[in-house]
Amino acid sequence: MSDETSEEKPKPVALSRDARRVLGVLVEKAKTTPDNYPLTMSGLISGSNQKSNRSPQLQLNEDDVLQALDELKRVGAAREVQGSGRATKYRHAAYEWFDVDSPGASVMTELLLRGPQTLGEIRTRASRMYPLEDLKVVQGVVDSLIEKDLVEPLTPPGRGQTFAHKLYPPEERQYLEARLEKQAAAAESSTASAPAKASLDAVDALIARLETVNERIDALEKRIEELES
Repeated sequence: MSDETSEEKPKPVALSRDARRVLGVLVEKAKTTPDNYPLTMSGLISGSNQKSNRSPQLQLNEDDVLQALDELKRVGAAREVQGSGRATKYRHAAYEWFDVDSPGASVMTELLLRGPQTLGEIRTRASRMYPLEDLKVVQGVVDSLIEKDLVEPLTPPGRGQTFAHKLYPPEERQYLEARLEKQAAAAESSTASAPAKASLDAVDALIARLETVNERIDALEKRIEELES
């Protein structure tokens, strides 16, 4: 047996909402505005809060982004580098962390920045970072990401099938499932019976409750960090 030991490569893990947004921004800007990459703190804040190509809309401040960067650096998904002068800049390590090529990184980035999408939506949006010729190509990329346990289908096969990344923490994954159930119920609401409408109301109540719980968790985590600092 060899005495040599090799350093184990960090594996993707669930990330907080803010960390997913910051990682998505780092990969996106590296591809779309390479002259401004690596990113400064100002660039990261602006990219995280921009109105286009983002869902949900966020309003992150410097403390939020710093906490997200600490999380990403801790798991090996981002790095701090020295820029020109005294400026501190940040770069992603997504290719190594995800173990993907450029098409895979582009698809993962869109899922991080916009949430669950269909193959058509992925193709339209990810093509701004890497050309995806048709839906067959997109399906191949998505299939490879599914094999790596990075992506999963959220709805049954067929037209409009929706895919999502697998970096959601458990509480957010539960919210995602409830939201999809609501959307499916809403699509049939025009002909829904009274029991079906009652079911839709129950889903709304569950989503509202999960949103409240997530807000309380976020507030508690920030309060703990303030007390520990």
